[in-house]
Amino acid sequence: MLFPFLNVLAGSFSSGTALLRGEVDLLPVGFNLDNYRAVMTDPAIWRSFGVTVYVTSIGTALSLIFTSLMAYALTREELRGKRWIMMLIVFTMIFQIPLIPNFLLIKGLGLLNTLWSIILPTLISSYNLIIMIAFFRNLEEGVIEAAKIDGSSEYGIWWRIVLPVSIPSLSTIGLFYAVSLWNGYYNAIMFIQDSKLYPLQVKVRQLLTGSDADELMRTAGTALQSMEGIRMATIIFTTLPILLIYPLIQKHFVKGSMLGAVKG
Repeated sequence: MLFPFLNVLAGSFSSGTALLRGEVDLLPVGFNLDNYRAVMTDPAIWRSFGVTVYVTSIGTALSLIFTSLMAYALTREELRGKRWIMMLIVFTMIFQIPLIPNFLLIKGLGLLNTLWSIILPTLISSYNLIIMIAFFRNLEEGVIEAAKIDGSSEYGIWWRIVLPVSIPSLSTIGLFYAVSLWNGYYNAIMFIQDSKLYPLQVKVRQLLTGSDADELMRTAGTALQSMEGIRMATIIFTTLPILLIYPLIQKHFVKGSMLGAVKG
């Protein structure tokens, strides 16, 4: 699994001549920073990076809020029709919405060519919702009942009692949401026409397919000898932020995954 990533990493630090000759394996050949210099000086990449950071941060926060709200409601015994709701949730995991109805829905909501067309369609993941439901079922019911006796509302219980003890589960599904939003490009291609609103993955796709390669080569200058090195540097640039986040929440991630699998 690591070999392709190490090959791309080595290629991003290698000279264009070495890449063209196929001399790069797991170590850089002709070490230089020209590829990263070209990426860092491209304003379009930084604009796409800002869009991706915005979509990932706002989308992850909203997804955590609405997923935890729905999961908490579905663990309450007094909620009627829970079985039918769960059947509908599982149904969405098996059957995905067709392309044309999905496009017409986004258009009818007035979300075309806005960043909300990327955030809202993936607001609640059925898989992440089921993980959080399983976690909430392990919570001590006596604490919740005591809070109700003290006069706390359902929203108060969710905010003051449920969420503080749900950090492991929230960290787990939060990473799932963040990775999905960070790597997503399908919705952007389908619903956004303004190139200034393209997220980073769309920019990477354009570089890989060659549609933006010539422009970036002209911007970078003649010192670069291969577009392949720039592509590799761009891939590392887009992957590194997510790789840096995981060690910060690794403890919560492992704990949340284990607790979510205790009961079903």
